[in-house]
Amino acid sequence: MDQLENRLDSQTGGRGKHKEELRLVRKAKAGDTKSFSALYAQIYIELYKFALYTLRHPQDAEDAVSEAVTAAYENITKLKSETSFRNWMFTILANQCRKRFIKREKDEELTEDIAQPEIDYGQKADVRAALETLSEEERLIVSFSVFGGYKSAEIGGMLGIEAATVRSKKNRALGKMRKILE
Repeated sequence: MDQLENRLDSQTGGRGKHKEELRLVRKAKAGDTKSFSALYAQIYIELYKFALYTLRHPQDAEDAVSEAVTAAYENITKLKSETSFRNWMFTILANQCRKRFIKREKDEELTEDIAQPEIDYGQKADVRAALETLSEEERLIVSFSVFGGYKSAEIGGMLGIEAATVRSKKNRALGKMRKILE
């Protein structure tokens, strides 16, 4: 128990929420829907921001988060490490975002007249425009790092690449964004 709490403490920056989060994860794994809802409520905004900056469309982001949460709820008993709930959720969300990219590419190939996405005037910030210039993988890496607060090794584990590669791609992506923002 102490090892689990210490590991979670290091992942959460020692914010003291680890005991409550572990308790909620254990209860959720036992089938307690209120505990799962409480866990979801703690990270919803982070999940949505990640999906929004990855997919670049509010409705797609909401759908991806919804599908990720549904998949997580259905598979919570398969969560191996109780201290990895956040990583597990972001991994599921990243997979949902990838599925949406693939579907979008197929739809674009099949449709000549593609409807223009909804214009969200509140999100026309320069940073958003800079993020849009990045590749899918670069957006995932920057989003995991900035919105999820994950380290290179954690991001590498989620994306199946080496931590050094994550650092390199992140630095290149941030460099691209800096040039655009200057």
